[in-house]
Amino acid sequence: AERLGEFFFQKQTRRNNRQIHKLSILKGGRRKRNQASFEVKGFRLFDKVACKGEESFIFSRRSSGYFDVRKLDGTRISAGISYKKLRLLEKRRTYLTEIRKEAFPPLPEGRSLRA
Repeated sequence: AERLGEFFFQKQTRRNNRQIHKLSILKGGRRKRNQASFEVKGFRLFDKVACKGEESFIFSRRSSGYFDVRKLDGTRISAGISYKKLRLLEKRRTYLTEIRKEAFPPLPEGRSLRA
C-alpha cells in the first residue's frame, strides 16, 4: 500500500458543561446569562468554517457577530473576525475532523519503518 501523504486528525469536543447563569442574582430577581446565545448569526461553537482560504473551527463566539477562529492544533487564524467573512462548511459534531499533511516524506521504494 502506498502512503497518501495526509491523514485525518480527530478531536472530541466538550458537551453540556456550561454554566448558563451567573451565580449572583441581580436586583429584581433577574438572572444574568453567563454566555453568548447558543447560535450567533447562524454559527455555533466548533462549526467548521472557511476563513482566509483555510478550513478552521470556531472556538469562541461573541454576541456582536465576531468569532475566534482556530485550527485543531491551537493555531489562531483570527482572534476576532466578522461573520460576514466566514463561510460555513460543516455543522459541529462530537468529533471534529481535520486533514493534516504527514510530517515525514514517503520512504523510498523497498524500505519500511522497521529496519
